[in-house]
Amino acid sequence: MSADPFAAIWLDTRQDRTPRVVLEANTDHWNRERGPRLEKVIFRNDLTPQEALQLVCDTEGEVDIVTEVSPADADRVKNSEYARLVTTDAMRVLVGIINRDVAPFDDVRVRKALNMAVDRERLIRDGLKGYAYLTAGLTPHYSAGYDPDLRSYPHAPEQARRLLTEAGYPEARPLVVAALPGLGGLASLLADDFRSALGVQAVVVEIPESDLLAAQHAFVQKVLPAPFDVLLIAWFDLTSDAPAAFMHSWLYHSLGAFRAGPPIEKFEQLLARYAQQTDAAELNRLDHEIDRFAHEEALSVFLCAPQALYAVNRHVNFVGHATTFEVAETEVDEGHWSRRTV
Repeated sequence: MSADPFAAIWLDTRQDRTPRVVLEANTDHWNRERGPRLEKVIFRNDLTPQEALQLVCDTEGEVDIVTEVSPADADRVKNSEYARLVTTDAMRVLVGIINRDVAPFDDVRVRKALNMAVDRERLIRDGLKGYAYLTAGLTPHYSAGYDPDLRSYPHAPEQARRLLTEAGYPEARPLVVAALPGLGGLASLLADDFRSALGVQAVVVEIPESDLLAAQHAFVQKVLPAPFDVLLIAWFDLTSDAPAAFMHSWLYHSLGAFRAGPPIEKFEQLLARYAQQTDAAELNRLDHEIDRFAHEEALSVFLCAPQALYAVNRHVNFVGHATTFEVAETEVDEGHWSRRTV
């Protein structure tokens, strides 16, 4: 990606895990106010998501918390005798990466047309069962870098089709919508909007899990042309204090692993200023400027910020975090199976 020998980007290639990981409380830790409040935590990697969900919803004593519950399974958790649904406003976004390397997607009018074609409220209602928030850019409204004056693109099919016509979109050209594994259903909803609003053909390709690593390598290394027009991905942030450092940089910077298009001079300048900033207030002002620039240039199809969903045993007080999964503040009450005397 760069002639600089020190330039690099990480990419998961393997996630080898033992069947179980056991954490035991450090009772000598200095931060007694935060915790620990549990003697032992066991992470189970020997269960499928559906097996784990069945154990937390229908039984007690095997699984107390299931992470990354699908919105499709939310009602099952809510109706469970043993579990409850916990929702967390997480630093994550659902976004369509636009391939600016190919015409006509190098034209901002086409990119704006894609954004105006999408019925985000329907996507959230039907695809995510309501467990998401509209976004105008990449920054959720609960992030420190959120700009409250930035508004989402409207669902405006007539205006979208007019922009597409003005930009000279070829009539017979199909629009290829690719999706990471598990996002095929959401990609189909997105493609339906493109068809109905823009009057174009839209083809959905969900990348098989077996092909994901090879596809990631090709995309990150940028040695081959990207085989899509819009790629639907679910991305996340590692901090709620400076979203552009991780979210925007990965999608738009010259060294961004998920950049699909040539580097953008103004964005390079903005991020260079960002990287040198030490004042928190000025950093968030630059967050606003960066997110607004991405929005105005329609650098992606901006969709929504999904919530993180957890299935939690009814006797567990679980505290969710915006960026990471932690159990330091988590505790169990007297009714929990581990504390019963009978």
